[in-house]
Amino acid sequence: MADDYLVRIGKLIRDARQHRGWTQTQLAEALATSQSAVNRIERGNQNISLEMIARIGEALDSEIVSLGYAGPMHLRVVGRRRLSGAIDVKTSKNACVALLCASLLNKGRTVLRRVARIEEVFRLLEVLNSIGVRTRWINEGVDLEIVPPAELDMESIDAEAAIRTRSIIMFLGPLLHRMDRFRLPYAGGCDLGTRTIEPHMIALRRFGLEVTATEGIYHAQVERSVSPGRPIVLTERGDTVTENALLAAARHDGTTVIRNASSNYMVQDLCFFLEALGVRVDGIGTTTLTVHGVPQIDVDVDYSPSEDPVEAMSLVAAAVVTESELTIRRVPIEFMEIELAVLEEMGLDHDRSPEYNADNGRTRLVDLTVRPSKLEAPIDKIHPMPFPGLNIDNVPFFAAIAATAQGKTLIHDWVYDNRAIYLTDLNRLGGRLQLLDPHRVLVEGPTRWRAAEMMCPPALRPAVVVLLAMMAAEGTSVLRNVYVINRGYEDLAERLNSIGAQIEIFRDI
Repeated sequence: MADDYLVRIGKLIRDARQHRGWTQTQLAEALATSQSAVNRIERGNQNISLEMIARIGEALDSEIVSLGYAGPMHLRVVGRRRLSGAIDVKTSKNACVALLCASLLNKGRTVLRRVARIEEVFRLLEVLNSIGVRTRWINEGVDLEIVPPAELDMESIDAEAAIRTRSIIMFLGPLLHRMDRFRLPYAGGCDLGTRTIEPHMIALRRFGLEVTATEGIYHAQVERSVSPGRPIVLTERGDTVTENALLAAARHDGTTVIRNASSNYMVQDLCFFLEALGVRVDGIGTTTLTVHGVPQIDVDVDYSPSEDPVEAMSLVAAAVVTESELTIRRVPIEFMEIELAVLEEMGLDHDRSPEYNADNGRTRLVDLTVRPSKLEAPIDKIHPMPFPGLNIDNVPFFAAIAATAQGKTLIHDWVYDNRAIYLTDLNRLGGRLQLLDPHRVLVEGPTRWRAAEMMCPPALRPAVVVLLAMMAAEGTSVLRNVYVINRGYEDLAERLNSIGAQIEIFRDI
């Protein structure tokens, strides 16, 4: 029991430190102690006095730590408030995690600009730090600096952090170039049903990687004599599968052709980053990528990931369900065109600015103004397709949008086993959603939303959909244990409050 208490305190301290944008070394300097001592405290491996807790709380300006509060974060939402003004789209969560994994390819210093400060990123940073990579937030906590060690210490990997993110699977591609044998914990993340890693293995075996799984661990071994002699054909046009193949090909001494590749936004950002590292990639934005690998990468690189089209879709949905006029700035339009075409057919009133370039110089952005609209259910079903089709992660937001429209909308999420089921949580808030099978849900609108208290669904996008419905509901709602939202969104409640929402963050005492 005592050890569990220390672990809980350690997590609170770690979260407060990361929220402040400090490294373990910076906290250690403020406390006049060592970085290793802070590391032990955060892992729950060191006894800690009330005096030390108070000192940490004062250093981090964190009332939570000083009072020793524990427990998950909840949201209290006062609904039926109109949004107004303008809000910027943050950088892409999925691009940022891919670039963190890609930094392992580089022996030099990597700086990533405006990195999303989200739990998924924090978990990957904990893993990177545990194996010897030095990371620190710079420029007032806006940008991230990454400096790898000469040798990675894989025996010290933070397994607890690793199993809380599926992104850890993208360590396989870069690590196979750095060591002949290594181990990784099983990949975790959202609860979205059975998700096999076999498509990753089919691609990476072509680079000599063999993986066996025992007791929650992937055991990886690399046969250096193996290399892809013909094009790699991915059996699944998945984003992380394509990224893993790209990461493996980047330091392969030769030319690798990847077919049936995803051309989605995070894959394109990764390709742009690889080019900044000196790796030529032909065919960016298509389903055939040709990678001209370089065996050694040792450069100081500065890169700005582009904005997140899924967050942009979240904000569009927020405006629609709250019947608000809202300007959403820095929308990556090429990854939202199908979604906006569907919404136009449903009757959405909106304007868009002329296009301009993202900070990476490649991705096309617009500013989008959404106005209150009388929507009609679409004639055809809503279903995802690989880019340039409707993005799989944007499908759940159509459940909330369809609930405001007149008529019945069929949503077919054929990719994930459980996500359609989670969307029926909207019924607790007054929605009329009928689950037809684990992949299809029929949404009938318009909806008179009502307040409710409920647990957060264990999947990121359905969780945000529930939050948006609460914002549209009459009365005060409570959404409990919102860690999954913090995995993918930075300060979402505060940012929604800045445009007129009324959302209070609280914890159980």
